[in-house]
Amino acid sequence: MKFIIITGLSGAGKSEAMNGLEDSGFYCVDNIPPALLVKFAQLCIDSKTDMDKIVFGIDIRGRQFFDDFYESIDQLKTMGYDYEILFLDCGDEILLKRYKMTRRNHPLAFDTNILEGIKREREMLKDLKVRSNVIIDTTNMKPNDLRSEIRDIYFGEAEIPNLVISVTSFGFKHGIPLDADLVFDVRFLPNPYYIETLKDKTGDDMAVQDYVMNSQTSVEFEKRLKGFLDFLIPNYMKEGKNHLVIAIGCTGGRHRSVTFANKVYDYLKDKGYRTIKKHRDSKLK
Repeated sequence: MKFIIITGLSGAGKSEAMNGLEDSGFYCVDNIPPALLVKFAQLCIDSKTDMDKIVFGIDIRGRQFFDDFYESIDQLKTMGYDYEILFLDCGDEILLKRYKMTRRNHPLAFDTNILEGIKREREMLKDLKVRSNVIIDTTNMKPNDLRSEIRDIYFGEAEIPNLVISVTSFGFKHGIPLDADLVFDVRFLPNPYYIETLKDKTGDDMAVQDYVMNSQTSVEFEKRLKGFLDFLIPNYMKEGKNHLVIAIGCTGGRHRSVTFANKVYDYLKDKGYRTIKKHRDSKLK
């Protein structure tokens, strides 16, 4: 069982860090009162679930409980629980800009200006920063930079989870899938719809697949499409994308699109990606 406690200055990126860890398989609990840390940790260990990586988010919003924090983490250590504290820091000027952009007030600026609230919080957290295992300064970081650094710290290349890829076939006459990241139009390929023996079949049938692929254009497109995906997917992963939707469309969504969706799915599956497949319109007439 591994516990990570994320804390630091408000506006420094705690939510983004927790989202990144949650996407990587951690169970995240935000703004838990420090006094409940030990009880929740014990509950996780005693339960029979498969939760073995837990993230606790602690920040100044729980200041009425904050005095209990040091006692709680000392108790975790005494009980032999493996935990790390990740502290997110950021320059005052950048924090001020972030608050002005979001038009939110600092939690400690209830009776003063934002910059004074930031200074108050920094003073309150200085001892916690000293006790932290990992400190990340997000002053010059974009959200993807923070996620990437967290993956490097807590996983390493071999443990970075694979991107989940959804491959969907569809018919343009029924509309493009709203969640599509990449859309490929295969209406330029030979159309089995006009072959009487193939009209009522779909791209799941070998006869339809053979007809569609019995064309140099189809063979060349398959080659180029696979090469394009080989280039794109690692770059999507590098940027922290966790779900990619590839939509392949023909006129009705029953023949050509299904054929190529099957081919792309098999290709990506063989390369080790976590891939799911859906033929949205294959049963429609």
